[in-house]
Amino acid sequence: MTGPGRHSSPPRRSASSGRRHAAAKGPRIWPLLLSLMLVTVAVAGGLALHRSSDRAGGNGRPAPSRPAIDLAVRAAAVDQVLRKRAQAVLQDDQAAFLADIDPGNKTLVARQRTLFANLRQFGFARLAYEQLSQQYDDAVTRKHGPSTYLVAIAMTYQIRGIDAVPVRTMLGYTFTERPGGRWMLMSDTDLDKRLPRGSHQEAWDTGDVLVKRAARVLVVVENGQDSLANSLLGKASSAVKAVTKSWPGGWSGAGVVIALDDKIVRGADYTAPKNAEDAIAMATWVYRTLPGEVSGAGERADSYVVVNPRNRSKVDARTLAHEFTHVATAPYGAYAPRWLVEGAATYVEFLPMDGAENLALGKYTQEVRTKYLAKAKSLPSDAMFFQTSDSSYPLSWLAVDYLFERFGGTEVGTLYQELAALGSTQAERDRIMLEHVGLTEAGLFKALKAAAA
Repeated sequence: MTGPGRHSSPPRRSASSGRRHAAAKGPRIWPLLLSLMLVTVAVAGGLALHRSSDRAGGNGRPAPSRPAIDLAVRAAAVDQVLRKRAQAVLQDDQAAFLADIDPGNKTLVARQRTLFANLRQFGFARLAYEQLSQQYDDAVTRKHGPSTYLVAIAMTYQIRGIDAVPVRTMLGYTFTERPGGRWMLMSDTDLDKRLPRGSHQEAWDTGDVLVKRAARVLVVVENGQDSLANSLLGKASSAVKAVTKSWPGGWSGAGVVIALDDKIVRGADYTAPKNAEDAIAMATWVYRTLPGEVSGAGERADSYVVVNPRNRSKVDARTLAHEFTHVATAPYGAYAPRWLVEGAATYVEFLPMDGAENLALGKYTQEVRTKYLAKAKSLPSDAMFFQTSDSSYPLSWLAVDYLFERFGGTEVGTLYQELAALGSTQAERDRIMLEHVGLTEAGLFKALKAAAA
């Protein structure tokens, strides 16, 4: 899901703080699931970044005067450094990866040595770095000298067996020219605060990590946490099988689970009070093109799941099945109504699953009808979904369950794809729904009322 909230669920073992509800096996507390958030921030950051190459520094003052530099020569020299670094990772050559780093910056050298070790574990089939746009910052120039070159970098990568297509993330490097025309990497953090959220701060940037794999699954934890990695591998494998079996048309993708001590990874921010308390996991977008690069929102390729370090012990296979449903549907687009996005993920999450007890869905259906549907006036709106999450999730599940029961999985899957790609306005949503199921959103709500009666 894409924002804070808490939702009621069928009964099973107790988990974390939430609203209690009646259940066949006693009250259950259902934790929050978060996913795909912060797109607005990511988009805004991306647009600002890609338009900033000829503007003043971040403090608003004009860019300082600089020595005459042949820009073509500089670009070629920095490109050579970037190519060397990418090839070093692919060829397991740590010395080449560190060769163009300022040797006087011991902290940077140590951090880059850890980065190299991390990158090697992911198993990239493809890796490349590309200069995007120069940035200006007076303080950075004063620190590193008049030849300072602060530049946004796109990292294009494809993790073998995980990413179906090459994807992109963003970082920022500071270079300066040394005698002989050699350009050295002086810092890898000067641009961090200006990079777009959601397409930055990857798992390999956070410190010493451990990466473990299973078929169609990759798990990232802190180095030394083998037990946690093995546990998550088993749960993620069950979840991948469940989504593959249950999602209309199947799913051939892979699940990435990042469970680190860091509270900010990719688009997940577990420093926000609501997220820190309630969230268990969040599916964060992976981009084929970055926000602001080709389109304002960027083009999605996939999603990686980031687990809240506070609640990682509460992650189970159903939690990951919910999030992997978001992963499976992420490439469709950004315009599906929120009730369908979260309702579909919850629908798959609640289905029978290997290694998980079956849920009392018959009783839960009646509970949702009497507790939430009876009081509702419409399906949950996008604007209010997370403000009323206690009712939004069960109502959304009920709506999607009705669609699957009445129209079948193939029609629901096709409906989802078209709404996600084209449903940017209410008129378009109504047109698409009428075409596929003969009901508008308002009509679907009336059908739910009629079924309950």
